[in-house]
Amino acid sequence: MADSSVSSKVGALVIAGVLILGAFFIGSAFSGFSLFGGGEEYTEVGQSVVEQVRNVAQLTTVEVIESTMIEKGNDFGWLNWARGDRIFMFVVAKIGAGIDFQRFYEDSFEVDTATGTVTVELPPAEIIYVSLDSEQTQVIDRSTGILTQGDPQLESDARQVAEEVLRQSAIDAGILDRAETNARSVIEGLLLELGYTRVVFVESVAGD
Repeated sequence: MADSSVSSKVGALVIAGVLILGAFFIGSAFSGFSLFGGGEEYTEVGQSVVEQVRNVAQLTTVEVIESTMIEKGNDFGWLNWARGDRIFMFVVAKIGAGIDFQRFYEDSFEVDTATGTVTVELPPAEIIYVSLDSEQTQVIDRSTGILTQGDPQLESDARQVAEEVLRQSAIDAGILDRAETNARSVIEGLLLELGYTRVVFVESVAGD
């Protein structure tokens, strides 16, 4: 009788152990926990994340104000008094730089699903607009020879030259580097907020 009682107790313990282990493994399957290693598997970046990245484009734009003096015209030497045409302008413009976020697609992001590291292919920063300030820009002097009425296109040509000068001035001052830094900071913050663990940036392949 004693042996039978012990056997029944052992049998009950074995059954209870099996039930507990079964419950543990079922729960582990739902929770993502693994007794033998592994853990949460990070998902690839989908279209919804791409749209979120695109929507932060405005936050990464860098804008500066540049000004320059532009002189443009025709030089006829000693005949300038008769045929010369010259304009002298003070030009002010707003220059904006940023990343073309429409160039981001799902394959711009590569996720290491084991570690949660995201590699982002980042397009280069570029000048996205040069906007002349019509209120601040003004003609300082316009002189024409007595035998000419002047080229009506000269002021427009001077403005175009000024745009290129101011664009290059902003680039020389580092506006593109600042725009890229802003883009990296905003994108990294967004991806980390979404739960990824690390963000690595690589340059976009030319022609993409």
